[in-house]
Amino acid sequence: MNLEALLHNLHFDIDKASPPDWEVDWDDAPLTYKLYRGLPVIPLSLEVPLTLKGMEVPAKLDLSNIGHFLWYVFGLTQFSEYKMDGDSSDPAMDLMQSKRRFVPSGGALYPNELYIYLKIENLPAGVYHYDVAHHRLVLLREGNFDSYISRALGNRCDLSECFGTVFVSTMFWKNFFKYNNFSYRLQGLDAGVLIGQLLEVAKCFGFASCVYFQFLDRAINHLLGLSEKEESVYAVIPLSAESTNCFNRSNIDGEVYANELSQELTAIQSTHHVRSRTVKEFPMLTKMNEASMLESTKSFRQIKEEQLNCDGQSVTLPYVKRLSYDLASACRKRFSPDVDFVLGNVSQLQLATLLKGAMNSFSYQNDLDGVQKKQKSRVSLYGCLYNVEGIPNGAYLYDSSSHALRRVQLGDHRLQLQYGMSGGNVNLFQVPLCLHVAGDKDHYKTEMGYRGYRIQQMEAGMLVQRLLLVASALGFGGHPLLGFDVNSSDAIYKLSPEGKTSLIQIPTGPYRHRPWLSGGLHS
Repeated sequence: MNLEALLHNLHFDIDKASPPDWEVDWDDAPLTYKLYRGLPVIPLSLEVPLTLKGMEVPAKLDLSNIGHFLWYVFGLTQFSEYKMDGDSSDPAMDLMQSKRRFVPSGGALYPNELYIYLKIENLPAGVYHYDVAHHRLVLLREGNFDSYISRALGNRCDLSECFGTVFVSTMFWKNFFKYNNFSYRLQGLDAGVLIGQLLEVAKCFGFASCVYFQFLDRAINHLLGLSEKEESVYAVIPLSAESTNCFNRSNIDGEVYANELSQELTAIQSTHHVRSRTVKEFPMLTKMNEASMLESTKSFRQIKEEQLNCDGQSVTLPYVKRLSYDLASACRKRFSPDVDFVLGNVSQLQLATLLKGAMNSFSYQNDLDGVQKKQKSRVSLYGCLYNVEGIPNGAYLYDSSSHALRRVQLGDHRLQLQYGMSGGNVNLFQVPLCLHVAGDKDHYKTEMGYRGYRIQQMEAGMLVQRLLLVASALGFGGHPLLGFDVNSSDAIYKLSPEGKTSLIQIPTGPYRHRPWLSGGLHS
C-alpha cells in the first residue's frame, strides 16, 4: 500500500486500511502514559483548584500554577468501573476499568504525550516531560533554548517573551497495537482534542497562546530526545503570560535547516518504560511521518480559508450571548454516551448556544493564517437535526458569520445514518443532533503535502473538543465517532460537489446516567 492509498482508505474505506487478520494482544498492551527512568523529577502540587471560573491571573507564575494547568489539560482525573453486557461465568471478566482524563481519546488509549519548556522562578530552566501517572515533571534537558526553538519555528515567535512552550507529541505504538494503520487517523484527532483542551485551559489561566503546526521536526524531536521511529511532535504551542505580540512574526532571518540546527545540541541519553514486551513495526506510519516532515523553514506555508456554500434557505437562530460556564465543572461532567442517549426536546436557544459556542471559541492564533490575519475556520459544522423546536427535520450547515442554519436537505436522516454505523453501540434514533465536522476533501495536500492530513485532523479534533465542552455545560452528552459511512454522510450534505468531506461524527443530545462506579482523582 502506498501513502495515497493509505490516506484514501483511512477516510473512505476503513476496512482496507489495516490487515483483515490483525489481532489485538491485550495482555501485551502498552501503558497509556510514558514513564521515564533515572531522570531528575519535580513533584507538582496535588491541591488543584476545583473551579476555574473567575480565576485570578497570578502576578507571578510559580510551579503550582504550571501543575494545575497541566492537570486540567492532560492529567489523570477519573477512575471508573462498570459492567459490560456479557455472559462470562467469571463476573470479573465483565468489568471494564479505565483511567480517564478530561479529554476523550479513541479507545481511551491516549497516544499523545506532553512536553514543556519552562522558564519560571525557582525551577531550573529546561525541557521537561509531563509524567501523567505521577503528576510530576521529568527534566530531560537543562538550559535556555529560546534561540533554538525560535529558529525551529522559522523565527516566527519571540520566545524571550514566553514563559513556556508546550510540545504535543504522538507515540505511535500506544494505539497502533489495537487499531493498526487506522491509528494514524486517530492520532491526529486525539492531538487536536488535546490542543483544544489546552487552549481552553490557557484562557482560564490568562495565558496567551499560538499553535504552530509547522516547524523543523527533526530539530524539535532532537531537543526532546525522541526517536522518530517511535514518537514525533505534532504541534508546538508557545505560552505567554503578558503579550500576544510575540506570535506569528515574519521570518526575517533567512532559511534554517533541521540538520544544521540539530547539530547544536548533543543527544539525550534516556530510557523509558512502555510495558509491552513486543513492539511490532508500523512501517506505514513511519513512512507517513517521514513524508510529512519539514527539513527547511522555506517549506512553511499558509492554507486558504474554507469557503462555505451559503446557498439554500436559511433559518436564523435566536441571538445568544457566548455561554459563560465553569470549565472545570464542564470537564468533570463531560460524558460520551452510547446506549445512554435518550431522545428529548432540544430548544432553538440550546441549539444556538451550542453551535455559536463551539464555532466562536474556535478562533485561535496559529501559523496557518499568516501574519496578523484572521480567517474563517478551515473546518465547518454540519448537522442532521430531529425534534428541534421550530426547525424542520433535515440536514443543515451552520453559518457562523450570520448565525444561521443553511438548509441542505429536509427529512429524517436517522435511518440512513444508522445504517452507516459500523458498530451498534449508539442508537441514532435516540439522538436529536447528529453533527459532523467537515473539511477539504484533499486534506490540504496541495498546500501542505502529506502533513496537511494530520493538520486537518488536528483542527477537526480541536473543534470537537470545544463542541463537547459546550454540550457538557448545557447538560448534553456528545460521542465522537469515526465508525460511520463517510460516503453516506457526504451524500446527505451534498459535500462532494463542494470538494469537502465529513471528518468525524458527533451524536449529541440528552442522556441517562450510566450505572457505573467512578471517582475523581483530585483532592
